[in-house]
Amino acid sequence: MSSHEIADADARPRIQRSVAPLRRQVADRLRQSIISGRLQPGARLIERELIALMGVSRTVIRETLRELESEGLIAMIPNKGPVVRELTLAEATDLYAIRALLEGLAARLFAARADPSHVARLARALDLTAKAYKTGDPARIFEAKDVFYGVFFEGAGSETLSLMISTLHGRISRWRSLGLGHPQRSPSRSQETIRNLRALVAALRKRDPDLAERIIRHEVTRAATEVTRLLAGAAAPRVDDTGAHVAPAVRKR
Repeated sequence: MSSHEIADADARPRIQRSVAPLRRQVADRLRQSIISGRLQPGARLIERELIALMGVSRTVIRETLRELESEGLIAMIPNKGPVVRELTLAEATDLYAIRALLEGLAARLFAARADPSHVARLARALDLTAKAYKTGDPARIFEAKDVFYGVFFEGAGSETLSLMISTLHGRISRWRSLGLGHPQRSPSRSQETIRNLRALVAALRKRDPDLAERIIRHEVTRAATEVTRLLAGAAAPRVDDTGAHVAPAVRKR
């Protein structure tokens, strides 16, 4: 990928110096470009072009790339360098299965530990999430759901679990973004999500850990079904404007 292609993928200006560390700014920008799909699976991340594009040092770029590699967003390919990792059905299946278990545990802990203010904050966050869904804007929905889940995990009261889930969500964010913004997303999926999350909040308000766990695990399973359906469709051969076949960006393993 050339420098102008990278710039086209994310047309914002160079990183601006601010209170936030430079590496965090660069990592956030590249991470969002990958999650949103502006940088496609298989795209090369050429060090000198990233330095020129973002106006930061080689050290910052290298540290950022190592961070994104640890998150599973990029891969270091011998004789090629860093590339955006492809999405695979096998990895999506594994990550969503783990997500269901961890979020089920979070629901149980929330029901046992959260104080009434956490329940109230979770309900407000859900209202904002429902409003975001009505806009149909995937970026707004993604942001609102992150706030909802942030309150949910905070209420569970386990720093260790929060760190584990945060790492998992970093890995799974590309699939979440795919599920929210895909043109072939199931029309009923958004309403189903809101119904499930409202049921979750009601179960947590009643301090019913068994019901809360079942609801969140069901919601994660439904999300996994939707994402794997979309991934399976994306794995089909594509044809470009010239009529040539294009290798799919999603692979089965």
